[in-house]
Amino acid sequence: MSSVRRRAWGSIIPALTVLAGALFAASASTARGTDLRDTGRTRITELITAEQRRTLGERARYDRLRHEVDGLSRAAGRADARVNQAQGDADRLAGRVGMTPVGGDGVKVVLDDAPRGTAPTGASPDDLVVHQADVQAVVNALWAGGARGMQIMDQRVIGTSAVRCVGNTLILQGVVYSPPFRITAVGDPDRLRAALDASPAITVYRRYVRAYGLGWSVRTLRRVTLPAYTGNVTMKHATVPPDAGDDTPGSRPPG
Repeated sequence: MSSVRRRAWGSIIPALTVLAGALFAASASTARGTDLRDTGRTRITELITAEQRRTLGERARYDRLRHEVDGLSRAAGRADARVNQAQGDADRLAGRVGMTPVGGDGVKVVLDDAPRGTAPTGASPDDLVVHQADVQAVVNALWAGGARGMQIMDQRVIGTSAVRCVGNTLILQGVVYSPPFRITAVGDPDRLRAALDASPAITVYRRYVRAYGLGWSVRTLRRVTLPAYTGNVTMKHATVPPDAGDDTPGSRPPG
């Protein structure tokens, strides 16, 4: 190496050392002794928690306003025979569509992701989590088994309730839930259990329970009470899809 190159490197190395030290100092000052990546995750978690609190607050406000509207409607019914008749018809149908509490015997089904750190060789991340299709399979089986009412986590669901999953979280009527997912149904426990056992989709899920350690439990309940559904019902029309009732065994779909 020539003397010119040695002199050049001799001037560059101190400059690089100073620059690296400045970068380390800036990073330490920003992190303040914490992991910068953890800070990003914490902010996302805080944002989700804040949105969940806001959603719960909006639900409580909606419930109060709905109660006021019901009171005004009943007051109007006392002065108008047609309104009174319509209110009576609605009251008679309320129980059938889930707008009143329901109680009796039933079952509780719990689905959960596989424990962390126990993934068998060859398992993919999708194999180790509960999917939307798994929750929906349980809901469908319980309705088919004659459930008179159903609740997912702490919310009453009806025939038009939509079950959605994002990653390994469940979104139901604007509220996000993490596993384990608890589904409670009121009805004849024997019929409900038989419907769960007869579901091809649940049979596939239970294969994954045995192979990958996913959570699955069914417990009989005595005298459980489910709250009334308090959400909106805005159905325009409904049609029966051509493949309705096709529940052929196979692999679990992702999502």
